Amino acid sequence: MTAAMVEPGRSAGGRAWEYLLQSWRELDVPEGWRAEIDGGQIHLVPPPHRHHNGIAERVQHALYPVLSPEWGIYQTLGIHIAPLGKLYVPDLVVAPREPVEGIDADVNDPVDAAEALLVVEITSKGNAEDDRKKKLWAYAHAPVPAYLLIDRFDEHGPTATLFTEPQNGAYKHADRVAFGDALELPKPFGLKLDTRAFPH
Repeated sequence: MTAAMVEPGRSAGGRAWEYLLQSWRELDVPEGWRAEIDGGQIHLVPPPHRHHNGIAERVQHALYPVLSPEWGIYQTLGIHIAPLGKLYVPDLVVAPREPVEGIDADVNDPVDAAEALLVVEITSKGNAEDDRKKKLWAYAHAPVPAYLLIDRFDEHGPTATLFTEPQNGAYKHADRVAFGDALELPKPFGLKLDTRAFPH
């Protein structure tokens, strides 16, 4: 992950967040890279390994049959965790179509993370700790009802963990399985996610 040189203190009236967001909107990010805001800085995240993309495709494929027509699955959608002044770009976001697609085509603002039904992060070697700790904490504060962490680099072997029931900035419940087992995604999904075919 690379931190961009952005100095929010120079913005008029000290409006640091507005300055960072405007900078984020205007960034010319190289293809495949993602720009996120955390800790008062814009960070550039490099393109992931193809196995990472393979897992995202399999999760997306599994989710489509159980989705309501009012919901969409979005890749590289910027979501804003308003209480924390953070902006992340998860691997997948399941959210109602209206707040994502029902805005002016010329506007490139992030969606409020509280609109998401499910956020999926797939670890890369260089950012695994961020996904396990920092983003887990942030998504619970949003609050995002369900956070699926697919951890190819867990010290005990590749795992998938579904965090649910956010309360007071923490998830009350976590279901974890090793690659090869099925992970239950409760309502509104009602899906057993088969991890046997996940590349790692």
